[in-house]
Amino acid sequence: MRRLETRWGILMALPAILGFVIFTIGPMVASAFFSLTDWTIGGSPSFTGLDNYTTMVHDELFWKSLGTTTYYTLGAVPLVLIVSFAVAMLLNEKVRGLAVWRTIFYLPTLVPAIANVVLWIWIFNPDFGLLNSLLRQGGLPGSQWIYAESTAIPSLIIMSTWGFGNTMVIFLAGLQGVPRHLYEAVSIDGGGAWRRFWHVTLPMMTPTIFYNLVVGVVGTFQVFNQAYVMTEGGPNHATLFYVYYLFRKAFTESEMGYASALAWTLFMIIMVVTFLMFRNARRWVYYEMAGAR
Repeated sequence: MRRLETRWGILMALPAILGFVIFTIGPMVASAFFSLTDWTIGGSPSFTGLDNYTTMVHDELFWKSLGTTTYYTLGAVPLVLIVSFAVAMLLNEKVRGLAVWRTIFYLPTLVPAIANVVLWIWIFNPDFGLLNSLLRQGGLPGSQWIYAESTAIPSLIIMSTWGFGNTMVIFLAGLQGVPRHLYEAVSIDGGGAWRRFWHVTLPMMTPTIFYNLVVGVVGTFQVFNQAYVMTEGGPNHATLFYVYYLFRKAFTESEMGYASALAWTLFMIIMVVTFLMFRNARRWVYYEMAGAR
């Protein structure tokens, strides 16, 4: 009977295992090999060792794309965390029509990625876009938004707050898990709303904040749609995000070997950044049963 259960268990898990091996492990191993070759689409790969990686060190657009992506990450991730946390706290209160408000704030997340980008192209239009129309009505000067080198990345950072629904839902789940007796203890000691937030809400929410921080950093390092649909990396490479540069090298310039090296470099960067965040988390992430660790 035990052997039969084992065989059926393996049989049921086999599609997932095969899918992981064929569509994840296989391409990763192949890209690791191709990163050590000079290979263009339609040609045969020739082994070049670490030449792609040494070329990358002297590639100005590689450093430009890495810097642009880091700039975007440093701006978008904290902004989304703050906005989504603030909205989650508001939606955690018992008010009339709470379900409707939660639905409204989550709806933008359901908009398809390309439709979302097309919508923001209109919003950022310097001639008849929504933002400049509002600024003119308020007597303020308009902006070129994504069409100017100095404002392109800040504009996309503002745009990133549009899809904070998933982060908000996770924060909302974390807030509902905060023990109520801790709030009652602070109130008994004479503490107000600020002390309840600072001494109870914030410490108890640090694991959730940390989770959203890691997911946000990993996600923003892989930003692609905005550059591909909205700006094509311009103006003057101001929005040349790393993954878009990788895509351009692979499918526009057909340099698959160099693109594979870019992909593995990004993997290593994300791995190092994630390791550093986990290492630093011991100082500020608080767990109720074990304190900060």
